[in-house]
Amino acid sequence: MCGLRPVPDRVRLARRIGVVFGQRSQLWWDLPLRESFALLRHIYRVPAAEHAQRLKNYVDLLDVGPLLDTPVRQLSLGQRMRSEVTAALLHAPEVLFLDEPTIGLDVVSKEAVRSALAALAATGEVTVVLTTHDLDDIERLCRRLVVIDHGRVMHDGTLEELHRAYGSRRRVIVELDGPYGRLEVPSATVDRIEAEGRRQTLSFSPSDTTAAAVIGAVAAAAPLRDLQVAEPDIDEVVRRLYTTPSGVPSGTPLGESLEG
Repeated sequence: MCGLRPVPDRVRLARRIGVVFGQRSQLWWDLPLRESFALLRHIYRVPAAEHAQRLKNYVDLLDVGPLLDTPVRQLSLGQRMRSEVTAALLHAPEVLFLDEPTIGLDVVSKEAVRSALAALAATGEVTVVLTTHDLDDIERLCRRLVVIDHGRVMHDGTLEELHRAYGSRRRVIVELDGPYGRLEVPSATVDRIEAEGRRQTLSFSPSDTTAAAVIGAVAAAAPLRDLQVAEPDIDEVVRRLYTTPSGVPSGTPLGESLEG
């Protein structure tokens, strides 16, 4: 990692990585937040001018400016998580490790943390490695996804590749303009139709057709009042991954590479 050996070079390596653990803080509980940041400057021996510039940048990016004079013990969980990320970045690490950064947060705090991490990743200044069981984190933040089960890598690639490999289905949900029986559309267009009166749901594989083709087929069959396109549910994809024998997608021969 970072061209260093993790154990023999652990002191040098510690200066080049940042870590945030949900249950272990690097902030001092009774001190104002800015004092914790100042102490970390001395611990990592960061020159004052560099520290001041980074502090300004990350305080703005993670929106912790209004919190600088607040004792850490008075911060909400979401505010503390953003402050922890700020603290982990002040010594300019090459890699930032985050362990369950949104666990236990309310909806508003989760969105604030995700927005901050997305903005951080967009700067390209640091590689962010995230471990999480919150699949919304994955959809929002991750360009590369590694799924591990009992120490075995089940998937290593993009989210789109995961959807393709494990047979994800997109859905077109339509509301028809008047009473209508079950829609009749070409079987090559959709593989399942669920009818509930005027509301009908058509499922299809993104690798076989497109939402535009499905919508066109429905419009040709019946008058439409409204419609929406629902993207594949990542929860269902991951459930299928863990419950499929050997983690191999249905229809994929054992031993065949799942790359790409």
